[in-house]
Amino acid sequence: PTLGSWRYEGYNPENFKQKLIKSLKDKGISSISGDLIIDDLYFDFQTVPGGWPWNDLGNYYGAGVWGVNWRENQFDLRMANGDIKKSNIDLPNVKWVNEVKTGGSSDQSLIFTAPHSDVALVNGTLPSKAITVSGATPNPPLTLGEEIKIWLKEAGIEFKGKITATSQQKIEGQKISFAPKNNLLMEYKSPTLDKIVFWFMRKSVNLYGETLVKTLGKEKKNEGSFDAGISYLKEFWKSKGINAAMINFADGSGLSPQNYVSARAEVQSLLWSQKQPWFKEFFEGFPTQANGMKMKSGTMKDTKSFAGYHTAKNGKKYVFAIIINNYQGGNISNALFEVLNELK
Repeated sequence: PTLGSWRYEGYNPENFKQKLIKSLKDKGISSISGDLIIDDLYFDFQTVPGGWPWNDLGNYYGAGVWGVNWRENQFDLRMANGDIKKSNIDLPNVKWVNEVKTGGSSDQSLIFTAPHSDVALVNGTLPSKAITVSGATPNPPLTLGEEIKIWLKEAGIEFKGKITATSQQKIEGQKISFAPKNNLLMEYKSPTLDKIVFWFMRKSVNLYGETLVKTLGKEKKNEGSFDAGISYLKEFWKSKGINAAMINFADGSGLSPQNYVSARAEVQSLLWSQKQPWFKEFFEGFPTQANGMKMKSGTMKDTKSFAGYHTAKNGKKYVFAIIINNYQGGNISNALFEVLNELK
């Protein structure tokens, strides 16, 4: 999920571009007559879990998972006085419908689009000033392909073919083009897993959670699907002694309202993690909240939770989780902080 990510030094789009162009030039390639095909069939065709709400899908935190992800499957839309000015990347074939109204002092906009869609809607309200809103890229493999086409032109490498992806070939009923096993141009490896988990924890990057759960399905059950990954995840935690009734997973990130996980199960998983050789790296990812405690938050409509580790002033160590559902009113985090501050 990190290809072209801006979070890691040496791994941003410009770094990938330089390595790709250099690999072509080192092999003396000055012209490409064939098509550029992005092979994104490592996972199955379904890119988002079935239980995600429609009003989450088009926003950056609702990005789907492809076999090839690009720029964390996110685009940034520059808005001014409610008008779309420009996007940081080209979205191939996408047509925009803008129903944004100006008003208020904060971003209350929503982007509606779906995987493989060629229509995107932005509505809600935005302050009457320049502001950036972020959305989920409808087709990351094609978006990457279009960027590579621009890079080739800039590098003076003639490109005569067209841009496509194996998922696009499937949509159009074409014969799928599988990547050749020989004539390798370059290898490009991601940051190490500890760094990916750090940002997954620190910034709640849902794309990472969904990619990780699909990868579990692929590696453990030879099926790169959400169902396979979630099935393995349930089996894993059951084998660690967690009651199956307490871990009703629906996805890898927690964005689906169909997720039901008990506070007890969260604590049990944190206690198990504490005993693992990788715990130091895992713990590093936990954010420090406004009340000074190192814990991970979880937020959905009318739901708030915190879970983490804390050492009190008297040296007593706590592993804790707190979840509140269907609350009303504001400042719920502050109310939960008051409860958790008793552990200090």
